[in-house]
Amino acid sequence: MVRSGVGQRRVTGEAVDPRVAELRSAVSRLRRELAAHRADFADRGIAEGELAALDAMAISGTPEVRRLRRSLLIVAGSLGSVSALAGGLAAVRHAVELFGPPPPEGDRPR
Repeated sequence: MVRSGVGQRRVTGEAVDPRVAELRSAVSRLRRELAAHRADFADRGIAEGELAALDAMAISGTPEVRRLRRSLLIVAGSLGSVSALAGGLAAVRHAVELFGPPPPEGDRPR
């Protein structure tokens, strides 16, 4: 592993899935924005927990699309109408969509 200079990325022999990198970046951004948002709301803890789960899924490799989308819905529902976090939430949604469409209805568990 090589690291040279401030702000430069580490270089390894492993390829990083750009979708995973984008998801981690978007989740990290929204987590920072949520931490900086001083107003309290009822489901803050749920949003923080689900963002941590999204990050853990991204770290583990290629996440399951169904689980990603479920987590996105939970985060969106938890944040409700906190307009200050809308940009960060949109970035997470975009990153989740990079993994593809939701599975067909027949493939969803009941």
